[in-house]
Amino acid sequence: MRDVRPVLGAAAMAAVFALWHGGAFAQMNHQHASEAACEETVLRCASKVTPAFGPDGTLWLVWMAGGQISVASSKDDGKTFSVPVQVTRENLNLDWGPDARPKIAIDRKGRIALAFSIFRDKAFNGQVLTTQSNDGGKSFAPLRPITSNNESQRFAAIAFEPDGTVFAAWLDKRNRVPARQNGKPYDGAGLFFATSKDGGSTYSDAQLVADNTCECCRLGLALDGAGRPVIVFRNIFEGGVRDHAVVTFKDPALPGEVHRVSRDDWQIAACPHHGPSLSISPSGTYHVAWYTNGRARKGLFYARSTDGGKTFSNPLPIGEPNRSPSRPQVIAGPNGLMMVWKEFDGEKTEIKLMTSQDDGASWSTSRGIASTTDSSDHPLLVSDSRRVYLSWMTKADGYRFQPIEGEP
Repeated sequence: MRDVRPVLGAAAMAAVFALWHGGAFAQMNHQHASEAACEETVLRCASKVTPAFGPDGTLWLVWMAGGQISVASSKDDGKTFSVPVQVTRENLNLDWGPDARPKIAIDRKGRIALAFSIFRDKAFNGQVLTTQSNDGGKSFAPLRPITSNNESQRFAAIAFEPDGTVFAAWLDKRNRVPARQNGKPYDGAGLFFATSKDGGSTYSDAQLVADNTCECCRLGLALDGAGRPVIVFRNIFEGGVRDHAVVTFKDPALPGEVHRVSRDDWQIAACPHHGPSLSISPSGTYHVAWYTNGRARKGLFYARSTDGGKTFSNPLPIGEPNRSPSRPQVIAGPNGLMMVWKEFDGEKTEIKLMTSQDDGASWSTSRGIASTTDSSDHPLLVSDSRRVYLSWMTKADGYRFQPIEGEP
């Protein structure tokens, strides 16, 4: 059963949420569920964990557990971690959506920027909150909304640009209000962005990149060789088709044209809850992996662009269709490309790996590198410029941070 849920009202959504966490639905969606192992704030109890390396090689983690956001670091590639620092000061209704997770970025000076979302009301309207640390993660500033607008914001993505500016993008429903006031229909949400010149303490006014995008899928964000932001997102094309698109910024404050990644023809008035992954190799090639259930193709796919996102290669199928492949992640590592995803054989969830030594023109056969018999978070890939690591939170086995052996 796929991770696809219709756009529902608050009461219906609450019922779906209760069912989603129930035993029957969790069993059917074993490869997608992500449940905490316990209710404390420690890493062992986390449901979502996001890693990032600092410029000095320190590994940083931010995670959700016990209604709080916490941060810790490791100097030995994840073997041991520092005493966690709680970013939040009270229990919050953290965004539990399948594609929602806290985000972390570290600049060359060691400043840390964080962003995550909460649910503000029973209608599941979200709010993106931000904070930052200027003392190496010892403490974090009080939380601030990323925008003063009171409409729903979710699925923030952040990155430090080469000059130390924080770039942030998120999905925002502010434009549904004027549309309704004018008696016009409004689908999805707007893709907005803002920047911070003070390490994430304050952000500029929000600006629109594209309107009527899919409202419930994570964003893929990367910087190109010139330091310009590139965003891959699930768009809503004509006829309610929810296929992926890409936009490359002309400069940090000016988005370029929106181009289509592929024509999957997924026409659906619902929330896929399954966003894309983006990485840009040193050659400038864009690498995108995504999920679709369209008329043209179904499952996981990969494509690359060698012309700055204007056109993409024919989609390459990923994984075994009869094992519900999901949650792809692609990264341009120091020794080539790597891509991981989940597969479920009816009893266990396995992380599969493929590699490429020719910038995505061809890929190795897949092989398993990790597995679990209970629910788990998305598999994530992160690099310290020396090698690539798998970051994976599992309910049964705890947090795993492992180097990927046999790199290309």
